Amino acid sequence: MEVPSPPREGRLQPTLVLATLSAGFGSAFQYGYNIAVVNTPHKVLKSFYNDTYYARHGTSMDEKHMLLLWSCTVSMFPLGGLLGSLMVGGLVDKCGRKGTLLINNIFAIVPAILMGVSKVAKAFELIILSRVLLGVCAGISYSALPMYLGELAPKNLRGTLGTMTEVFVIVGVFLAQIFSLQAVLGNPTGWPVLLALTGVPALLQLLSLPFFPESPRYTLIQRGDKDTARQALRKLRGWADVEDEIEEMRVEDQAERAEGRLSVLNLFTFRPLRWQLISIIVLMAGQQLSGINAINYYADMIYASAGISAAHSQYVTVGAGVVNIVMTGVSAGTVEWLGRRLLLLVGYGICGSACLVLTLALLFQSTVHGLSYLGVICVFSYIAGHSIGPSPVPSVVRTEIFLQSSRPAAFMVDGAVHWLTNFIVGFMFPSVQEAIGAYSFIIFAGICLLTAVYIYVVIPETKGQTFVEINRIFAKRNGVEIPELREETTGVEPHVSPPTQETFF
Repeated sequence: MEVPSPPREGRLQPTLVLATLSAGFGSAFQYGYNIAVVNTPHKVLKSFYNDTYYARHGTSMDEKHMLLLWSCTVSMFPLGGLLGSLMVGGLVDKCGRKGTLLINNIFAIVPAILMGVSKVAKAFELIILSRVLLGVCAGISYSALPMYLGELAPKNLRGTLGTMTEVFVIVGVFLAQIFSLQAVLGNPTGWPVLLALTGVPALLQLLSLPFFPESPRYTLIQRGDKDTARQALRKLRGWADVEDEIEEMRVEDQAERAEGRLSVLNLFTFRPLRWQLISIIVLMAGQQLSGINAINYYADMIYASAGISAAHSQYVTVGAGVVNIVMTGVSAGTVEWLGRRLLLLVGYGICGSACLVLTLALLFQSTVHGLSYLGVICVFSYIAGHSIGPSPVPSVVRTEIFLQSSRPAAFMVDGAVHWLTNFIVGFMFPSVQEAIGAYSFIIFAGICLLTAVYIYVVIPETKGQTFVEINRIFAKRNGVEIPELREETTGVEPHVSPPTQETFF
């Protein structure tokens, strides 16, 4: 009788690394780049809006009209993100994880062209429309990419690859900040190129990603193609004997047969996944409502109060971007060592503390010399804390706590919460800040505390565990039993669920 080989630790094989680079650079990078690309050159873009309006009507645009148009330009991105998140469930099931990422490039290349010609066409409407399409691109990629990377990775590297979504988002933000500098492309002649650059990563992904494997889990469990899944695993792992992972997928398939293909409505009423669903909602809402976008919004004012001129504040913003990249890299490098829970708890602790100290610094900076500089330190500390846990780690956890049958519907819910809370903070914070000033950061500190308490009480540590093992941990909390897998040793081929006829709603 042949003795099965012991489980091996996965390695960062060239195929796995290059697939991650291709998928991440062409997807999450787009999200980060387009979050930040309109911030620094906003005066230049507003000038283009006004000049276009004057050419059409013979008069300058009034301030209210300009504010409305610029608000649309900014807010159309999260609105498109919400639309994209609602599309992703059907796409990843019908087209696969890799196929969805490839199709998604349409929503980057078309707006890149439209924005690139908007100045020549004298049509600022093209920029606003493009922001919607880019939001759709970001919404799809923010859900499809962690799903793809999480299913490519061996369990001992799942955390590291899971954080790559946020790493590429941050790299996109940072490069947008660099290219947006007035001395580079953030000027009256360079801004069309600045906006059109978003098409370059999409083209690179279209040229490279087809050469890498589809998710082996999707190929085996949902397509029933065992041979292709085995070939993909061999390329990704770097060894020929991958039967241990094939067996793990077979066990996962058996564990979820009773669930079928869950729709979003099924997910909300399915008791065995109750706490998993609540957990991703809390994680994604906490990520946005803890104040990261508000800190970014308030940063320029804090820098100005510290005596930093507007000309120099753009470079301070770039410095904050460096902190963001470095600490996200630290998170990616330590998530498999320190675990998901600890990074989340430490991150929220730093963010909540920074919000409390920032409140005091803003309240008393006019009477106590030097507190304005403390405000700058708080901004950098908050960004560092968010980059350690709340930003990158939820992308890891949301992939790990759902099995194959429920993951697409769960990611639709997850994405919708992410984009809705993103929009709420961006829309409401200016009004809240105007009403209560520095005390608004007390609210964010409270949200950090509540999210940390939930994580401590409810969310288990998931590092180094299979998807089925994690599912069993949550089954106890949900008060349900997972039937014993009687067929585990019978060598039964994986069950292929028939294509679902119901919509994802």
